[in-house]
Amino acid sequence: MSAEQPLIADLFEVDKRLSLKPVTDFNAYLRNAFGDGACRCHRCLELGGDESGFTHRHTFELEGRALHRRFASTAGSDVLQMIKKAWLSYTKADLTPVGALDLDTVRTFTDSALHGRLLALLPASGLAREVEGVWMLQAQVD
Repeated sequence: MSAEQPLIADLFEVDKRLSLKPVTDFNAYLRNAFGDGACRCHRCLELGGDESGFTHRHTFELEGRALHRRFASTAGSDVLQMIKKAWLSYTKADLTPVGALDLDTVRTFTDSALHGRLLALLPASGLAREVEGVWMLQAQVD
C-alpha cells in the first residue's frame, strides 16, 4: 500500500452525516417547498403577477423555470424547524434561532442542486435576510 492510497480513498468517501434522516428530510423539504408555475394566489391573480408591493416574493425563476412558494408549508417557523433538525443532526450542536446564519455549513448538508431553492426560501419565508453579505436569522412570530 502506497502513501498515496489513503489520500485517494479520502477523495471518494462520502460524509455519512449527509445520509442522516433529518438531513435527507431537509433536502426533501426543499425539493417540495416550491410548486410548478407562477403563483396563483388571489393577490397575484388580481395584480397580474406584479409582486412589486409584496414583502416576500411568491414566484421565482429557479432551475430555468418559474416556480411558486408553497405557503402552507414554508412559513418562517416551518423552515426554521427543518433547518434546526438538520443542523443538529449534522453538526451535533444547536442552531441559534436569531443572529448570523453560517450559510456555508447549511450548504454543506444541502444538495448542491438545491442551493438556489435554499437562497430563495430563506428571505421569502421571512426566516432570514442578507445584510452586508451575512445571512441573519430573524425572530419568528408565526
